[in-house]
Formats: sequence, C-alpha cells, structure tokens
Amino acid sequence: MTDRKRDHGEDDAVPEMLPDLGKGKDRDRLPPHGQPSPGPRVSTAVSGQATARDVPLWEIFRAFLRIGVTSFGGGVMAYLRHGLVDQRRWIDDTTFVQMVAISQSLPGLNSTNMAVLVGDRLRGAPGAVAAICGLCLPGGLIMLVIGVLHGQHGQRPAAMAMLQGVAAAAVGLVLAVAVQLGRKVLTRLDDLGFVALAVIGVNLLHLPVLVVLGAVGGLAVWWHRPRGSAPAPSAR
Repeated sequence: MTDRKRDHGEDDAVPEMLPDLGKGKDRDRLPPHGQPSPGPRVSTAVSGQATARDVPLWEIFRAFLRIGVTSFGGGVMAYLRHGLVDQRRWIDDTTFVQMVAISQSLPGLNSTNMAVLVGDRLRGAPGAVAAICGLCLPGGLIMLVIGVLHGQHGQRPAAMAMLQGVAAAAVGLVLAVAVQLGRKVLTRLDDLGFVALAVIGVNLLHLPVLVVLGAVGGLAVWWHRPRGSAPAPSAR
C-alpha cells in the first residue's frame, strides 16, 4: 500500500509540474515591446520591396530602358520615381530622396547617377552597368537623330513651339515630384526652413549648387544630430 501510494503521489506530481514548466518559459519570454526589431531583410520583405539579388539583370536593363525611352521633357526624376517606387517598389520614397541627394552631390547627370545607385543596390556592379546602359541607350540613339533633324529644321516655328511645350511639361513633372516627395519626407517645420535656405542660396544669391548643398546639408546634419546619451541596456 505504501509503495502504491508513493507511485500515485509521484504520478500526481507530474501534471502539477507541467504548468510550472510552461510558466517558466512564459516568464523567460520577452514582452512584445522588448523584442528586437526585425532586420532589414525582414522589413524589406514585409513592405513588398525587392531585396538584393532578387531582381534579374535583364529586368533591371528593361526597366531603365523603358524609363529612357519614355522620359521626355527632362523630367526624368519623375519617371524614375514612378517606375522604381510606385510600379516596381524596388526602393521607397526615403531611399529615393537619399539617392537624389547623393546624385546631386556627385559630378555628372543626376539620372545616370541614380541609375548607378539603384542598379548597384539591386545587383551590385553588374546591376549598375545594366541600369546605366538601359537608361542611356535610347536617349543616345534618339539624340543622334534629333541632332541631325534640329540642325536642318530647328529654326522653323513649329519646331520651336514644340520644344517650348516640352520644356513647360518638364517643369510641371519636376514640380509634381517635388510635391509628392515633400508630403512624405518634409514632416517638420525645420525641414521646410532648410528647403527655403537652399532655394534662397541657389535662386536669389546665385551660389553654386555644390556650395549650397554642402552648407545647408551640413547645417541639417548638425541640427538633426542625436541629442543626449543613449539609454543603458537593461540588465537581465
């Protein structure tokens, strides 16, 4: 009888210990607010953007070839944003603005600099080559033909009127992109102040763009610098 009671007592203790094991695991779990944030690849996958090495080189070439064929009027930034951000979602608006800033700070055309940056982000150096070839190939061939025709018929009233209309459309496209990006990126009043300083420096003071970018950009970096010491990690 004593052995049977001992056996029953041990068997009854097992179910009582199982909830404690589960509770111990629950106690060791971090609360939702204490869990680490997902890495960049997880965030990219959730947002629907293409990660590196996922986009074929031919797709990069075809995308920039289409942008190069259809980007009339000089508003190529509008076509780049529509094709890369809205349609294919290869980058987001924040990354696009950062790449525009880098492109404007480097020598060369902004559009070709953007093609190199986006292609390199997607597939490295081969992606950059595919992007810049796709973007520049149609424009080079079309400009070769347009240059010959403009030399022969550029002084005709119809040709001059067409060029003026295309220039007006290009200004509208650039303004549309500025408004779209401004709504998503310029969320603070101090950011609007930096925009005003850049406009004053370029349009009113006629300073070089590189000088304005360096001065206003440096001031913006200093203004948005991290303030205060970082919180100490909590001890486990």
